[in-house]
Amino acid sequence: MASAELRDELNCSICLSLYTDPVSLRCGHNFCRSCIVSVLDAQEAAGGYSCPDCRAEYPERPALGKNLKLENIVERFSSTQPDMETRIFCIYCTKSPVPAVKSSLQCETSLCDDHLTAHNKTADHILTEPTTFFANKKCSHHKKVLEYYCPQDAACLCVSCCLIGKHRGHQVELLDEASEKKKKELMEYHSELNPKKAEIQTRVQNLQYHKWKIQEKASDERKNVRKIFKAIRKQLKMTEKKALSEVTRQEEKIVSQISDLIKKLEIQEEELSRKMRHVEEMCRVTDPIRLLKESDITVCSHGGDEDTGVDGGEVRSEEDLDEVLISLTLHRSMRDIVTNVTSELGVHVPDILLDVDTAHRRVKISEDLKTATESGLQEKPKFPGTFVNFFQVLSRCGFSSGRQYWEVEWDKIGDCAIGLSYPSIERKGIQSVIGYNDKSWCLGMYEGEYKVWHNSDVLTLSVKPTCPTVGVFLDYEAGCLSFYELCDPIRHLHTFTTSFTEPLHVIIYVYNGASVTIRS
Repeated sequence: MASAELRDELNCSICLSLYTDPVSLRCGHNFCRSCIVSVLDAQEAAGGYSCPDCRAEYPERPALGKNLKLENIVERFSSTQPDMETRIFCIYCTKSPVPAVKSSLQCETSLCDDHLTAHNKTADHILTEPTTFFANKKCSHHKKVLEYYCPQDAACLCVSCCLIGKHRGHQVELLDEASEKKKKELMEYHSELNPKKAEIQTRVQNLQYHKWKIQEKASDERKNVRKIFKAIRKQLKMTEKKALSEVTRQEEKIVSQISDLIKKLEIQEEELSRKMRHVEEMCRVTDPIRLLKESDITVCSHGGDEDTGVDGGEVRSEEDLDEVLISLTLHRSMRDIVTNVTSELGVHVPDILLDVDTAHRRVKISEDLKTATESGLQEKPKFPGTFVNFFQVLSRCGFSSGRQYWEVEWDKIGDCAIGLSYPSIERKGIQSVIGYNDKSWCLGMYEGEYKVWHNSDVLTLSVKPTCPTVGVFLDYEAGCLSFYELCDPIRHLHTFTTSFTEPLHVIIYVYNGASVTIRS
């Protein structure tokens, strides 16, 4: 009884078996390591952790402490407890249990060495490894020992089944021979499974390694993002301080000028008040001779006083806050922040201009050389580099190194394609079409779908256009050209991977009135 109670105390509450590699939570409850890890993994997906026994909650995934003392107790308990449920004993040894070495199928008994020797002297019975399941060793119909196997029906048979049963006349085998044959087949099958299993294990290892690399890279990216934003916050703080300092400087300068002017005007006001009092006093004088001889007062013409020196007391317009200067201070600082960020990311944002000399006669280029629009035929000289058959245009400059990023905006009219091309692309014929040769790579917006082309291979993307602006990223050395739809959130569309051998120029195709603008 005490042993059963102790066993209950040594059972894991999750698997209900003796502890295996027991570990403890902070609340004091113990579990098998594999059991509690599985529970915590499931809780992690749900967003919270708690003890399966007492429901104590943990804000973070709890640490698992190895319980060495409990592990030792379990080992000692297991070593003193024979597995009474699985061991089979001789039925004749009644005074003390003795393990059986064989079972007789005819007698349905299990015997030890001593009783087996006596049994063999009296009867030549079929013996098997010790068992308690005698029913499945005999024919359910004839109640005789199963000795044969019918491959045709995949059934084990007794003698009567072979002679008078439905298997009469079938080619049968002895059970041992059939068993050996089956084992041989299983071993051959096992041999076939081994390389498949090894292949799967290799793939799992590769995927686990890839998973680890992705997690490692994501961790590095998070650190990099935090570093960049820390620098941005520092620069923004400096920019705010600089802009506020400029506002304060202008305020102090102008306020100082106004204060000086106020002081001057107050002095003038005081002088005028003194003169007015004197005039009022003289107006009360009754002696005409005294009044006329007063030399301290000179009456000026109406509307002025030559002694005041008053300039009207107004602040001139140039003494107001210079909002443009404040805006320029902010603009330059913000531009420096963006420049620093792009430099930190190792990405260059080029100023891309379209080459009018390459534009088809029906492609109109804007004055700033940023927009290409399909329109009517234009009168223009024909140059050797002009596209003849298709409505395309190349950029002036190309890229032969580095990581470049720019954006293009489509007016959602007609069809268009954007991408990169070697300058050696043909200028006429089908080989001059963007994406229909091995010299160009492009993303097209056609009839409400995204398509990508290279060397005449076309792929229709599963995503549909949701916004007209596309970001283009080129890593020349890595041989990567990627397109992104600049919706919220930004969506990756497609990446071409190859080895570039020439400088790459931006190429634009417009059709049915389409217009595409480069946003560098």
